[in-house]
Amino acid sequence: MALQQIFDSASSLMTVVSFTTFLGILGWTYVLHKNKDFDAAAALPFADEEQEHG
Repeated sequence: MALQQIFDSASSLMTVVSFTTFLGILGWTYVLHKNKDFDAAAALPFADEEQEHG
């Protein structure tokens, strides 16, 4: 009986930790980063082509 309660509590705790982590990733991605950072990262695959042609 006590072991089952421990597993239930651990499961609930892991759900809360996972959800908090998910919210943290969302906040880090959409709030803390600027669009110019994403634009610069999106242009990286084409950087070699510009150097070869230019």
